[in-house]
Amino acid sequence: MELLSPTDENLRRAGECIAHGGLVGLPTETVYGLGADAFNVRAVAHTFEAKARPSFDPLIVHVASLEGVDRVAVVPNKKARLLMESLWPGPLTLIMPRKPEVPDIVTSGLDTVAMRFPSHPVARAIIAYSGTAVTAPSANPFGYLSPTTAFHVAQGLGDRVDIIVDGGPCSVGVESTVLDMTVDPPHILRPGGMPAEAIEAVIGFIDKSPAGEAASVAKASPGLLKSHYAPRTPLYLVKSGAIAFARPEGKAAALLIGPASASSFAATEGRFALTRYLSSTGDLVEAAAGLFTALHELDAGGFGQIWAERAGDHGLGPAINDRLYKASKK
Repeated sequence: MELLSPTDENLRRAGECIAHGGLVGLPTETVYGLGADAFNVRAVAHTFEAKARPSFDPLIVHVASLEGVDRVAVVPNKKARLLMESLWPGPLTLIMPRKPEVPDIVTSGLDTVAMRFPSHPVARAIIAYSGTAVTAPSANPFGYLSPTTAFHVAQGLGDRVDIIVDGGPCSVGVESTVLDMTVDPPHILRPGGMPAEAIEAVIGFIDKSPAGEAASVAKASPGLLKSHYAPRTPLYLVKSGAIAFARPEGKAAALLIGPASASSFAATEGRFALTRYLSSTGDLVEAAAGLFTALHELDAGGFGQIWAERAGDHGLGPAINDRLYKASKK
């Protein structure tokens, strides 16, 4: 495994590595991805092997330009085109009909494919240099915390990845929003880094009801399994503002959105060995960007429990809550 800085020469090397069937840890604005040639069945299979990822969970295909979509998917309607033109590049994944050339291993045999155009310049350069579309699930062992730094990738995957390009910490910090464009109205299958409000500002009403975990729905989008993004330390989730009602045992840590989310300092003082705030002001963008880094830190901190508060239900709040719920003890 090589850890490389994002020089143009190294970005070219990373792209060529993907083109020749290798695996590359690459930064995106959401989380670090494990990049492979989407049309190379053997390379994609190595992705599942490296992550120990179930084969029934489909992969998101990443492109470096709008023109790259045409090789992978059929744009199904005007709404999909508007979203591509207005919100790409960015943390939004669109479910669209697949082209027949896309291998079944990428889509789990579905006739749809998940597509994304990331905004991170390092990711886009690597994909462009690869000369292909790139599958890039989160670069971590399946089911564990998503990586938001190159160190997280190295720590989790080690020599199972050929190259890791260090593009710094991820600016969004939670996975992309997944929107199914094959139904009307379009349906959010996974809340993420693109707020529903931003999507509706472009195309009007979308279905924001919970996607559920039926086999057909979970198969259509990554990240819908009941247990996902989980630390090894047991994590317990309470309602926003309800940390005072937590019942920590032993050496426990509290994870709060911001100081205002706790009813008072006394809610955690003396009850938790550590209180970690995701934002000094309660800002949900800042909280989302630091969520997985905070969970990594707390997971490595020797705590017996982590108690976390839910965020509000606006902006990136649903994405934060989705990740916390899937990380928690049910």
